[in-house]
Amino acid sequence: MEFFTQAVNVLKILVTAVGAGLGAWGVINLMEGYGSDNPGANAHVR
Repeated sequence: MEFFTQAVNVLKILVTAVGAGLGAWGVINLMEGYGSDNPGANAHVR
């Protein structure tokens, strides 16, 4: 039973790490969306 407990703990750590990575990536993508200070980035809108 010790093996299963250790396996569950490892999976918890992996899921937490993947979730944190995806969350950071999402925040970075949101911040990149606010690029209105660069007029060249909106050249395709015309």
